[in-house]
Amino acid sequence: MTLPDRLRAALEEGHRRTPELLPGDALELEDPDRGPTPAAVLVAIVDRPAPTVILTLRPETMKRHPGQVSFPGGRIDAHDDGPVAAALREAEEEIGLPPSMVELIGIADPYRTITGFEVIPVVGVVPPDLNLAPHPGEVAAMFEAPLDYLLDPANQIVREAQFRGATRTYYEILWGKRRIWGATAAMIVNLSRRLAVTA
Repeated sequence: MTLPDRLRAALEEGHRRTPELLPGDALELEDPDRGPTPAAVLVAIVDRPAPTVILTLRPETMKRHPGQVSFPGGRIDAHDDGPVAAALREAEEEIGLPPSMVELIGIADPYRTITGFEVIPVVGVVPPDLNLAPHPGEVAAMFEAPLDYLLDPANQIVREAQFRGATRTYYEILWGKRRIWGATAAMIVNLSRRLAVTA
């Protein structure tokens, strides 16, 4: 069975189960009447003998989540045909990943960020060793982390921090010198809980 087939079967089986998922942060919106802003990210799994996931490091100059590790993605624009189209468009803009190179697996569980976005993870498989070109204005660095490592609950550590006068908990995954935390780590935790079996 190929990696896409295994992932698709695991995600389909996972959607029939009811694991305890992380819904997201309490929203702190500038305009509470508007609700969260729809967004989408691409969880691009590289089809290697030991599969990896493409992650990016946001530049320190970014207005939102500067310097954090993230999946390629962003807000769903009015002209996008839903979250899949938005995730593919953003991945092409941010890291030069052609949409034609992505074999779609499915949609994972949405996650609300404290900055007012409701993010829909789109899972896809891409071939190894593509000639990707990160956009310097949106991506400070790009790297791959092992899928099995990210999905292993033993590597998903709960942390606490003071933020705006309240104690908040969040997940952190340390891989090498990279610190994956916040919304990106939470989406990985949810994906690991949703998948019936790991890849």
